[in-house]
Amino acid sequence: MAKELLVGNVAIAEAAIRAGVEAFFGYPITPQTELLEHMAGRMPELGRVFLQAESEVAAINMVYGAACAGARVMTSSSGPGISLMQEGLSYIAISEVPVVVVDVMRGGPGLGNIQPAQGDYNQVTKTAGHGDSRSIVLAPSSVQEAADLTGLAFDLAEKYRTIVIVAGDGMIGQMMEPAELPPMKSLPATRPDWAVTGAKGRLKNVITSVFLDAEVMEAINWRLKAKLDRIQAEEVRCELTLVDDAEILIVAFGSAARITKTAIREAREQGIRAGMLRPITLLPFPSTAIEELLDRVQTVLVVEMNTGQMVDDVRLAVQGRAPVHLYGRPGGSVPVPDEILDVIMSLRA
Repeated sequence: MAKELLVGNVAIAEAAIRAGVEAFFGYPITPQTELLEHMAGRMPELGRVFLQAESEVAAINMVYGAACAGARVMTSSSGPGISLMQEGLSYIAISEVPVVVVDVMRGGPGLGNIQPAQGDYNQVTKTAGHGDSRSIVLAPSSVQEAADLTGLAFDLAEKYRTIVIVAGDGMIGQMMEPAELPPMKSLPATRPDWAVTGAKGRLKNVITSVFLDAEVMEAINWRLKAKLDRIQAEEVRCELTLVDDAEILIVAFGSAARITKTAIREAREQGIRAGMLRPITLLPFPSTAIEELLDRVQTVLVVEMNTGQMVDDVRLAVQGRAPVHLYGRPGGSVPVPDEILDVIMSLRA
């Protein structure tokens, strides 16, 4: 198929449609509103469900209900909206129904601003609401990858019966790049056997988040942990750039990684052996891939559009075998390559 010029938010929305999403529930918030707008036009055209809810709280509970019925369903928002969804996400996590959530991150805390940021890292990787569960988190760094990872998100959500979060930012959501969209998939012909679809002719299914017995609740938590361990073993994804001889390893994701690639090229032109590991899965985090580079790496630099969140996961992976430094730009401020180059040069000195 030919590439076409697409805005990131539109690429995500259309990729979800072509992946067979049957229902979308959401609420407008910048910088992801183009995603919702595209869904509002396309879903009714295809005879599918689009509903703009009265709030993000309502939207995530509608998502929960549709997922329990076995529908392929998604929502999208930005930081403040994702915060409002936390309770619903927790119910979804314990119910083990597949759901795709898109977070197009903006500056915060609070309402903050509408500029691109990566301050939701801890929110999306450390929890799916309250309690003891975590979600798969995918982090695109281009419009093409945003479309590709959206399709993957539905596959992983259904494979593991879990929440998958596509964590972009305002830059990825708003930028326009050439991208190739996938072919249209058929909608699911049947519902999964665990879905709540009516019990005529079979034993009824019950999906609940209430387990009053502590031993039962503990067993469920351990089952969720075992699933997470399997995901960690099978689903890690990362991109390596010029790491074979790198003395300085930079770890960055999303838009920060795009910008860092330019800084690395400039560093190489000045004889500085810098390379980059870009996590594509923020969860499961590519800890082993980082560990395998530490025999030759002298210094690790983490570049994030926040005050330092992924850097904690990098430090855990490094385990003190090399110094770990942070260059962060929070609140919607976007770094430029020359800034990162200056930091790289200062670490070599």
